[in-house]
Amino acid sequence: MSKLKCLLWDVDGTLADTERDGHRVAFNMAFETAGLERRWDEATYGELLKVTGGKERMRFDIERGGMADMSDAQIAELHAGKTQMYQQLIADGAIPLRPGVRRLLEEARAAGVILGVSTTTTPAALDALIEHSLGHEWFDYFAVLAAGDIVPAKKPAPDIYRYAMDKLDVSPAETMALEDSGNGWLSAQAAGLKCVVTVNGYTRGQDFAGADLVVSEFGEADRAAIDILDNPHALDDLHHVQLKHLQAMMGD
Repeated sequence: MSKLKCLLWDVDGTLADTERDGHRVAFNMAFETAGLERRWDEATYGELLKVTGGKERMRFDIERGGMADMSDAQIAELHAGKTQMYQQLIADGAIPLRPGVRRLLEEARAAGVILGVSTTTTPAALDALIEHSLGHEWFDYFAVLAAGDIVPAKKPAPDIYRYAMDKLDVSPAETMALEDSGNGWLSAQAAGLKCVVTVNGYTRGQDFAGADLVVSEFGEADRAAIDILDNPHALDDLHHVQLKHLQAMMGD
């Protein structure tokens, strides 16, 4: 039986529901500040989430005619402004953690499980979320913060997960990924990881065939039971996702 040694967390949509009311809003604020007419409504941003990475989403929107052409340098400058606005939204408390995230993090840490982050979001955006939504001490509790352009290929490529596992000296057989999107699941799968998916409004209808558990959220003991979308390991007592459930999946 394999033992769960490490949990690698995605950020956007997994630690916090950052996309619709965080990144999207910050992009629109940056567009307005730059004097651009383009605004990404909720439906449009849902389409753009098929592309991983903020700069990459802007380039994709330009190439399909949604925005005026910009150089890579202009895109990078606009994205830097967007990141500052996103950091302010987090500092203002506009983006709380998803239900059950802190509980599960603390449960795993108390059990000696290594915790890390594997995300396509920028390091600055990740730092802001940790500082204001988890607390400064979590910079020490996470053993690795793998973020942004630290690897050449973003999700669904497996690079960010392989980078984190290499830094932590752990194998896929003892590591689990926590994701929220189809691209995230494909990235974890390509890295050879078991994966739990917590869907959100943007990702609920995506294809997670082969994932080890697909649920609406991690949940809390004192709240209504979570929705279970797929439970291939036939886990029981799934009112909310607990460390024991993650450990059980590693033994199958």
